[in-house]
Amino acid sequence: MMRIANNQFRSGFAAIIGMPNVGKSTLLNRIAGQKIAIISDKPQTTRNKILAIYTTGDTQIVFTDTPGIHKPKTRLGEYMVHVANESMNEMDVLLFVVDATRPIQKMEREIAVNAGKAGAPCILVLNKVDKVRKENLLPLIADYSNLNTFHAIVPVSAQTGDGVEILLNDITECLPEGPKFYYDDMITDQQEKQIAAEIIREKLLWLLDKEVPHGIAIEIEKMEEKKTITNIAASIYCEKGSHKGIIIGKNGEMLKKIGSMARTDIEKMLDKKVFLQLWVKVKTDWRNNAGLIKSFGYER
Repeated sequence: MMRIANNQFRSGFAAIIGMPNVGKSTLLNRIAGQKIAIISDKPQTTRNKILAIYTTGDTQIVFTDTPGIHKPKTRLGEYMVHVANESMNEMDVLLFVVDATRPIQKMEREIAVNAGKAGAPCILVLNKVDKVRKENLLPLIADYSNLNTFHAIVPVSAQTGDGVEILLNDITECLPEGPKFYYDDMITDQQEKQIAAEIIREKLLWLLDKEVPHGIAIEIEKMEEKKTITNIAASIYCEKGSHKGIIIGKNGEMLKKIGSMARTDIEKMLDKKVFLQLWVKVKTDWRNNAGLIKSFGYER
């Protein structure tokens, strides 16, 4: 990691933590100003730590979006929870994101207490407030306040951007004076290859139901940059032969739809035409196979 000297600068690291499906990735993308993390309405969409870098004239905040904290049922799930819990350590500030449209959950009580033990200031982020009456927020705030002495409690809508500027100001208050870690034009440390794989997985999450998307991993076999086009070949791994048939669809229609939607987003990211080839392969119960979990890029 590079350090760029700047004596009039505040910088630091902020971990975005919380249960699945509360809007952590949407918040990260809103702050970054473009898609860094994939989004779906299915739990456990984010599997790895994802870095987004927010830089202004006198501040740099390095955000880490983490997998949703849940009770794991597979080795992959254990890895995801480990990543999320590990992210609380050695951070300058924690952003505990909750869904303001629902009562506090049992797991959220645990997260609030554990965040209080992490040693870093914790900001409670009440997301989705555009869907809640203000008077309904007060009992929720009171409930959370009994669990942790939060540095700040900030109502936001990651979808519309309301409250995000206030949140950024509160985060900045928690940062020490320090160096710039990344150049101004960097917004993520992810390689284009990683983002392309995640975009493909996002479309599968959007288009497929029930258990199928959670048993999917994407491997980019080839990413070849040419002057006017980028050629990408990717394998979609699933856990069952029946899932393979669902992903391909009748006459290959589902796979074509997945490829078309993914190609559109990858072209936006690369600002270039993309030729995308997809194959579907079966790796039985890969989410409980330590070697395969590691080979797909999920490793401690």
